[in-house]
Amino acid sequence: MTALDVQGPTRRGRTPFRPRSGGPGAPSQGAARTALRLVPLTPAIVLMAIFLVGPIGYALYGSLTNAALSGYRAANPEFIGLDNYTRLLSSGQFWQSAWLTLLFVVASAVIGQNVIGMALALLLRNGPKRTGSVVSALVVMAWVLPEIVAAFTLYAFFSSEGTLNTALGWLGLDGPSWLILFPMLSVILANVWRGTAFSMMVYNAALNEVPPEITESAQIDGANALQRFFRITLPMIRRAIATNMMLTTLQTLGVFTLIWVMTGGGPGTQSSTLPVLAFQQAFKFAQVGYGTAIATVTLVIGAVFALVYVRALKPEVD
Repeated sequence: MTALDVQGPTRRGRTPFRPRSGGPGAPSQGAARTALRLVPLTPAIVLMAIFLVGPIGYALYGSLTNAALSGYRAANPEFIGLDNYTRLLSSGQFWQSAWLTLLFVVASAVIGQNVIGMALALLLRNGPKRTGSVVSALVVMAWVLPEIVAAFTLYAFFSSEGTLNTALGWLGLDGPSWLILFPMLSVILANVWRGTAFSMMVYNAALNEVPPEITESAQIDGANALQRFFRITLPMIRRAIATNMMLTTLQTLGVFTLIWVMTGGGPGTQSSTLPVLAFQQAFKFAQVGYGTAIATVTLVIGAVFALVYVRALKPEVD
């Protein structure tokens, strides 16, 4: 047998046999490399376990007890299993708060902040620079205010003798008691005013990443402004849209100070979202375990929203 005969299969395009590398110790070596890669992440993992996983676990356990704010049950709470969850799922007040929370999130975050934020970003990109600068400064000012300051400002704006009704009086109109007759509308508009700046900045950055030559080519092909926006711009920034919607949704789901200062969850329970209801049950009626169960359900709702948005982002990531 000649050398050509030995090399023949290789010349015909076949791969010569090579023994597999590694031996009995290969899996252990791979595990060691993985462990070494995790070493730099150890501090972050420990901090997350202490400040995130730990409190969530403790809250979950607290929701399974009859802990109270004062009295005997404050010092000696008993484990009652799922009784708190059974109670809240059969409570009409809980379902009303869940509906108000959904309305508040969809109207003020998913629709309000995202639509207005996109409109303002387009204004900054395509409108007069001076107008865009003034508008963006006013919008960002609302965002950088501390939440408690913004809440009192909006309370003064919507109150019966506040700024809004005073301005309507100058026009000869008699404004209603917004916080009494339209409490949810008031807090929805307040949250839109408070959080739109974040969406505006996210969308402004996303629009700046759209290659101008693509929209110019579509314009040359005869596409009008609306067609270019809906068929080219929006698909190209859909990942930024989904990310922003996830962030604004989760932030709005936990809004408490704004609603509590403006309406206190009232009148009655007409603006009592789940965070407000949890606070009332835990600290007003001293039922800490029951209030913690409501807060835990709110956390689960936020996780469901996050999973939906992450699933919407998955095709883009893959």
